[in-house]
Order: sequence, then C-alpha cells, then structure tokens
Amino acid sequence: ATVYSFFRTQNAALKDSCMKLTKSNYAFLTVLLTLLTSASFAHGNVDSNIVDANAASAEDMATLPNMNESLAADVVAGRPYSSIGALNKMLTATLDEEQRTALYARLFVRINLNDAENADIQLIPGVGRKMAHEFEEYRPYTSIEQFRREIGKYVDEEEVARLEQYVKLN
Repeated sequence: ATVYSFFRTQNAALKDSCMKLTKSNYAFLTVLLTLLTSASFAHGNVDSNIVDANAASAEDMATLPNMNESLAADVVAGRPYSSIGALNKMLTATLDEEQRTALYARLFVRINLNDAENADIQLIPGVGRKMAHEFEEYRPYTSIEQFRREIGKYVDEEEVARLEQYVKLN
C-alpha cells in the first residue's frame, strides 16, 4: 500500500520530469509505474488487513487478536485448510465464538463463491443467515464483478468491498 500511495501521489511530478526524456524512456517509466501500482493490487485488496491462514507466518499470526505464539504454531502445523470451516473447527478447542469472530476480521481462509458451505459463508464477520443466502442465491458466479453487482443490491459499496476480501472464484 505504501508503494502504491507513493507512486500514485508522485505520478504527476514524474510525468512532468519525463517530458524531458525520449518517448521510449517515457513509455518505459509509464509501464513501470503501471506494473508497480498493479502489483499492489495483485496481493489482494490494498486496504485489506486480512491475513491468509494458509500463507501467513506464525510470527505474523501471533500478533493478531486472540492469538499467541503457541496457537499460531498450531495453525501453521494444521495447514493446508481446505476451508474456513476447517480452520474454525481447529480453533474452536481454544477460542470461543466471540474470540474467533474478532480473529476472522484479520485472519481468514477465503471462500470460493461457487461452492462454499453456508456455514463457512456465515463465518465471514458480519454475515448472517440472510446474507449467506444471498451469496448462494446468485450462484454460479462467473466473475467478481457479478458478485459486486448482486451483493451490492443489499449493501453499500464499502461493505461489498469489505466482503470481497473474504471471497474468491476458482
């Protein structure tokens, strides 16, 4: 996010500086800026603070709500998690529902929109029975844009963006 912000705010100044360069150098810098800003998005949503339970280090997980070094090591040892439900089952022995809910605002196994179980959808913080039903109603999803459009009928754009951090298509 920091790299993206820097290049975004510096883009105009860089363009002015590039006017003195040859067209090929300018084109190269433009492509470079595009790649760098796109790379920020490729790692997930830029504003996302959600960590992938199948990829995060134990050290990173230990800093999350209701986690400690021992529990983070247990999460790593239990990988890979086929679903958030599998992770939830493992954490149920240690954390209560309120603690898991707080944790899932920061640590999650993204759900596949087309085949996630209803119970897994409801593990997304803030998603209840009714919203989980809406996720399922529009299957099969062919694009994330379809998800945005359909779920956007029920919640505002900001909430759609938040929910999008928990989902994937594959």
